[in-house]
Amino acid sequence: MTDSGQSTASAAGPKRKDARRNQQTLLDAAAAVFVTSGVEAPVRDIAAKAGVGMGTIYRHFPTRADLVIAVYRHQVDACAEAGPTLLATSPSPHAAFEQWVGLFVDFLVTKHGLAAALQTDNAGFETLHAYFLDRLLPVCAQLLDAAAASGEIRPGLDAYQLMRGIGNLCIGADSDPRYDARRLVALLVGGLRRPS
Repeated sequence: MTDSGQSTASAAGPKRKDARRNQQTLLDAAAAVFVTSGVEAPVRDIAAKAGVGMGTIYRHFPTRADLVIAVYRHQVDACAEAGPTLLATSPSPHAAFEQWVGLFVDFLVTKHGLAAALQTDNAGFETLHAYFLDRLLPVCAQLLDAAAASGEIRPGLDAYQLMRGIGNLCIGADSDPRYDARRLVALLVGGLRRPS
């Protein structure tokens, strides 16, 4: 009796791990497709990128809004988790900050269209925005503080204002191929350096 209970539990464990892994693969594929084609990209493109059938996507995410929200949260989490890792592995706090800003810009480009996907759910959008701020502001502040403490950037920078400025520089990047938001963000980040 105990053996069969253990077999069931161990069989359920890997299945849950596989389901989580499959969901992560779907979210990564959807994010990549959203970057190149926007949030209205055909589900078949996401399925092809993930190497799964369309039914698998609909089983995990019954509506496009469900998928967009899941990608948004997934990318917020990835961006939040990357900050401390970059700080621990980069040659300097400023280098970690520059890399993190690159991830943040990629996220901002991907989230274009989220508002349209959630037009009828203002409360849902507000909840996601609060999640975004709760997860990313402390990470940005930690990176800024570390770079300031190392003397690489000016002290006293406000993470919210900086993130807002970066976000404003990314507006329109998806609709104008001549506009290079990443270049302008790099100029902004470069301008934070302390004069030598």
